[in-house]
Parts: sequence; C-alpha cells; structure tokens
Amino acid sequence: MTLTIGDGEILIGLAQEGAAAGPVTQRLDRSNRHGVVAGATGTGKTVTLQVMAQAFSDAGVPVFAADVKGDLSGVGAIGVPNDKMLARAASMGLTLTPSAPPVVFWDLFGQKGHPIRTTISEMGPLLLSRLLELNDVQEGVLTVVFHVADQDGLLLLDLKDLQAALKYVADHAAEIGTQYGNVSPATVGAIQRKLLTLQSQGAENFFGEPALKLADLMRTDVAGRGYVNLLAADKLIQSPKLYSTFLLWLLSELFEELPEVGDPEKPKLVFFFDEAHLLFNDAEKPLLEKIEQVVRLIRSKGVGIYFVTQNPADIPDAVLGQLGARVQHALRAYTPADQKGLKAAAQSFRVNPAFDTAETIQALGVGEALISTLDAKGAPCVVQKTLIRPPASRLGPLTPEERAALIAKSPVAGLYDTTLDRASAYETLQGRAAQAQQQADTAAAQAEAERQRAAAEKVREREEARESRTAPRPRASSRQSMGEAFATSLLRTIANQAGREIMRGLMGGMSRRR
Repeated sequence: MTLTIGDGEILIGLAQEGAAAGPVTQRLDRSNRHGVVAGATGTGKTVTLQVMAQAFSDAGVPVFAADVKGDLSGVGAIGVPNDKMLARAASMGLTLTPSAPPVVFWDLFGQKGHPIRTTISEMGPLLLSRLLELNDVQEGVLTVVFHVADQDGLLLLDLKDLQAALKYVADHAAEIGTQYGNVSPATVGAIQRKLLTLQSQGAENFFGEPALKLADLMRTDVAGRGYVNLLAADKLIQSPKLYSTFLLWLLSELFEELPEVGDPEKPKLVFFFDEAHLLFNDAEKPLLEKIEQVVRLIRSKGVGIYFVTQNPADIPDAVLGQLGARVQHALRAYTPADQKGLKAAAQSFRVNPAFDTAETIQALGVGEALISTLDAKGAPCVVQKTLIRPPASRLGPLTPEERAALIAKSPVAGLYDTTLDRASAYETLQGRAAQAQQQADTAAAQAEAERQRAAAEKVREREEARESRTAPRPRASSRQSMGEAFATSLLRTIANQAGREIMRGLMGGMSRRR
C-alpha cells in the first residue's frame, strides 16, 4: 500500500480500523479552525507536534511552537531513522525521506535563541496584572498609572519605566486621586514589590526594545517552506505565569495586527500552545473572556491555534468548542477526576461504530492517537484510530553547537540581539526631577544671596548708626584772621567814638536847659 494525499492536505498518520482505513490528513483550508493535541505524559504528543509542524512548514505555512522540554529542537536537524521508524514507514506505505524544515530559535532570556521583547505599553494593564497576580484594587491603580503615563507623554517601555511611573503617581497621589480616584501609596508599594519579584525571575529581559515584529514569525525560505519558530521554554516554564502571559500576549498581538482574510487556502501561521492548561489556571472572568474572544476571532486573521495539554478537560468548554481538529493520545483513568476527563474526551468525538471511543483511548499505545479533523464543509470527520507517521527530522534535542550554528545563520540574526534603551518614562521623569532640582537649587542660591545682601546692609546700617552716636561735634575756632581782627577793632573804635559823641550831646543839652 502506498499513501497518497490530495493537494492542500498534510499527512498525520494512517487509520488502522474500519471502512475508512487509510491516510488521516488535515485540510490546510480548515487548519485555521484550531485544534487540540492531548494525552498523558509519554504517549507521543511531542512527536505528533513535530510531525505536524514539519508538515505545515513543507506546505509553506510558518509555525510557532513552545519547546517545553527541549526535545522538540530536533526538528531543526535532518533525521536519522532507526529500524523501528523505517519499519513503521514501510507498514504505512510511506517512503521516509530524512529532511528538516528551516528553524528560528527564540528565547525570552536570550540564552538559547534570539531574544523576544515587548514593551510595557504593548503588554497593557490587563495582561500585566495577570502576570503580577494583582488583585482588583491593584489592577485599578495600575490602569490609572497607564492612563496618566499616556496623558503625560511618558513612554512605558521597560520595567524601570513602569517603576518610575508608579513612583510619579505615588508622589502626586493627592492631585491624581481627585481626577481618577483614590491612589493609595501603600497599593503602589505593593505593586512595586511584585515588580521586584518579577524582575528577580528574569522578566526584565522580556520588556524593552527592539520589540518583536510579528512579520519575523511569519517568514518563508527561498524554497517556499515556512519557518518553524521554536521558543526555548525549558527555563521559562519554571515561571508559569510569565510563560502563559507571554503566549497570550503574542496571540493578542496577532489578533490586533493582522488583517481579516476569512478562510484562506492555508493559514498565515499555525500556533502550538504547549502546556495549555497554564493559560487557564486561576484565570479571572475578564481574562477568560479575552482568551475566548481571541480564539473565536483570530481564525478570520488566518491563524490556527493548537492547544497541547494532557487532558481536554484542562480547557474551558467555551474555548474547547472552538477547536475543530482533535488528536487524542492515551489517557489513564485512575481517579474520579481522570474518569470524568476521559468521558469528556470520548464524547467530544464523532462516533466511529468500529470501536468504543472511551475504551480505545485507554488502550492506545505510544505513537497512536484518535484523530478527527474537519472536512471540506467544516464538519468533524468520524474519529479514526491512527498510527502517527514517523518524523523526517531528528527525534531528540540538538546539541548546543548545532543550536548555536542555526542561530548564527537565521534570517533575524543581529536584529534583536542588542538591547535598545531610548529615552522613555524613566529618563523623562529623571530629567524633570533634575530640572526641578536645578531650579530649586537656583532659587535657593538666589534666596541665600538676597539673605546675605540684606544681612550686609543691616550690618552697614548698624555701623553707620554707631558712628553717628560716638563721633564728637566740630568746635568753632577761637582764632581770628588779620582781616577779622582789623574789622573788629574798627567797629570797636567807631562804636567808642559814637558813644562819646552821644554822651557829649546829652551832656550839652542838659547844660543849656539849666
């Protein structure tokens, strides 16, 4: 038997039972209707993801996937099939030709791939509140901080910008509170402490510039194959909130930036969300509503989302109902909760009369899965027990040297490796503070100079007053000049003569009367 598939389809595996035994494929023009890959640990989910990622790439569809355990990186190397893989391929009528798709490695921490960054503003208060695990009051204050920063022209690019903006709001809490509501400095302090915790986890590497351009996730090579973008998540998964918030942010950015295309012949991007249950753990209602909205509407942007998790029950019904393709690996039902999940998984398939779905799920071997995809009309196909095809790329991780070589020759080499720290809120507020301090220093210096001038003036006035009280009055001189003496003598002579004449006259008059 030779496997043949039609144009516009990718091969996932071979159906083993029933009248419809044969190739199990996924239509490219229905691949934007999303899907789920589920199964217990060790049942082959990673290999299925690898097979699907390479198949999409070969069809010219870019792929983004999180490499949680590190073993998905082998997709970047040409496979070396062992005897078991060759035997499986032969039993399926498949010629296994070793090959590898083009790969770009990414890493939020910049260690095992090109750095991925976004700005605080692009993240927004809702997702940032989830990342910081803020309560309602704290989220409200953070929203006020974003609004004030926007009104004041403060760019929020990295963590230090947000920290500076929080301090600014706390310092002006009274005036801001009258306009936007109460802003408690204690609440601002609580947010600052959570930012420090986030910073200690390495999240400061994620916020900043140059920010990721979505076009760099949607590249094809010269042969027309889509690039497989692998996010190194083995370290990132240790911070589950950061991991899930980052992937949700990425989905939100795709939703907001991409144009409407309806149902394209093939997706613009296929997005694999591994450990998907982390996205929904402890998610508040507004966040769940946002996730549901993105999943429901992003398919019209040509993006397919495939959630990878252990049990479909990990995904809320509102989201699960949006997932068209279903790949279910083995589940074990040891507890009542497991049995409930098994029942839910079985009931989500369109029944195949050839077998009991619930029993088959428990009996599946490694590399086997129950698969149902969408037909040309968008309706679910009858579930098929499927033998997953062996991958053409390597099973197992790349060596550090192989990874480094691929990073060095990737199409985005050098675009994101150096951090850009342009003037933003932190620098603006620092500049304002320095200017205010300079003005205060200038005013203080002027005031001090005026004080010293006034003090000097008072000292001068006191000295003048003291001198005026103690200085002797000037005495008239008793000496006369020669002119003054002559005049005095002349006047004295004239006076004497006049006196004598007056006396003679008086005496003469008296004599005549006698």
